[in-house]
Amino acid sequence: MILVLGIGFYYFKKNKDVKDYYIGGGKMSSTHIGLSVVATDVGGGFSIGLGGLGFMMGISGSWMLFTGLIGAWLSAVFLIPKVVRQANLHGFLTFPEFLKHNYGGTVAMAAGIISFVGYLGFTSSQFLAGAKLAIGTFPSLDLLDALLIMGGIALVYTVFGGMKAVIYTDTFQWIILMAGLIFIGIPIAYNYLGGYNEIINVLPNKFYSLQNVTWVQLVNWFVIIVPIWFVGMTLYQRIYACKNERTAKKAWFIAGLFEYPIMAFMGVILGLFARVAAAKGLFAAEGFDNALLMDPEIGMPLLLKKVLPVGFMGLMLSAYFSAIMSTADSCLLAASGNFVTDILGLKDLSPNTIRISQITTFIIGGLAILIASSMQSVLELMLLSYSFMVSGLLIPVLGILISKKAKPKAALVSMLLGGFSTLILSVLQMPIPFGLDPIIVGISLSSISYLSIKN
Repeated sequence: MILVLGIGFYYFKKNKDVKDYYIGGGKMSSTHIGLSVVATDVGGGFSIGLGGLGFMMGISGSWMLFTGLIGAWLSAVFLIPKVVRQANLHGFLTFPEFLKHNYGGTVAMAAGIISFVGYLGFTSSQFLAGAKLAIGTFPSLDLLDALLIMGGIALVYTVFGGMKAVIYTDTFQWIILMAGLIFIGIPIAYNYLGGYNEIINVLPNKFYSLQNVTWVQLVNWFVIIVPIWFVGMTLYQRIYACKNERTAKKAWFIAGLFEYPIMAFMGVILGLFARVAAAKGLFAAEGFDNALLMDPEIGMPLLLKKVLPVGFMGLMLSAYFSAIMSTADSCLLAASGNFVTDILGLKDLSPNTIRISQITTFIIGGLAILIASSMQSVLELMLLSYSFMVSGLLIPVLGILISKKAKPKAALVSMLLGGFSTLILSVLQMPIPFGLDPIIVGISLSSISYLSIKN
């Protein structure tokens, strides 16, 4: 944490204008961008969420990040060429500016609001992921204390350092996470549980199969996660931060491979190990003698607390805290960029705009910590934020890629109808046929309205 704060303060002195602050001056390399993309996308929420999936359904939970691979590669082929071309010509800083160029200011304002709300929720989910990990391993901490520590550190270095601090800390944090999983968490837990034969005989065979997933679950993951690669503000900021189109494409291909199979399987395996430990009664001393009554997302932190000795425990927690902060900082900067550039309309390159951006980032971070303190499920909050953004923003983006004629009115109606119908259905928990996600209703309504309205 001290090191990432140092990186933030270092780039505080390097940032000369708002372009430096939000897109790193547009001169970043593919390796740093690729690692930053996967660290942001997988990060802490999916790390904790994948552990929860591994706990509930075994290695089939890895299919969730297969959709990340598909989304990354599809956007590299179809989206990046058009975005880079327009961004180079017009100096974009945010995702809604891409929509503004194609649809006009009203659509861009609506997109800025939808993206801002979505990333505010997403930032909150990351802070909550960090807090859950902390309280699962440090009984003396309560949720609010953990939120203030985790959120405070990520907030400070993001406020001061901007995009360069975010990308370079992401690279560092991702390396820590990978090293922690490969060399500490997985091997020590594996040995503690007794090795292959002991692990494989504890749970039903479905936990060790890739077929323990329904078509409904696969469809829901696909329609929520793949489209985010076309509408995510954090991703557009990184496209703009790349030197050129070739750099951006290479970064996205790198990110896709790290998502699946690398992170997908490592995340669910630790969750699976936690389920094995729960079935063996290793969590009884913590008050959890029935795995079915446990919060699945708490299983992995409890496992790490049980199996790792002092020292290794600290290193593993550093790995997960790093992952969480790597996503939180990006989402925080995305929400700030939406608010300052798209809602307030500030884009001049003066130092004064950087100060306004920093103050805005600080206020949004505080609000995200407040929201996180009132939520329970990391994955639920993340997917709700995803769903709201995707159902509101996907169809107008596809309209730019496919149609030769701009339809501003259709874009605006489809955004509002898609985004808010999904949000309402999700909040009210209204049943959808076959157990499908409300996002499918939102995208369908958005598509119908876009195609039926003529401009």
